Amino acid sequence: MSAKTAPQTIVANKTTQDQLRAFIERIERLEEEKKSLSQDIGDVYREATSNGYDKKIMRKLIALRKKEPAQIQEEKDLLDIYMQAVGM
Repeated sequence: MSAKTAPQTIVANKTTQDQLRAFIERIERLEEEKKSLSQDIGDVYREATSNGYDKKIMRKLIALRKKEPAQIQEEKDLLDIYMQAVGM
């Protein structure tokens, strides 16, 4: 099946059209939810900042919590090695 034939096949089948439309609509709803969640996260960071917390450090802490302890230790060790290499 060539690239030119595939879209015509999709258009020709009503069930396929409905299914495609449903996928697109689900993705659009999820994108809206994602946007809303991003705004909520931003609100939490602003609230934390207004209470004296450092947003940049909080982001780093959240990123670290996603990693395995061994991975965190390896990164710390490499950072120490690199810092020593540049005289820090």
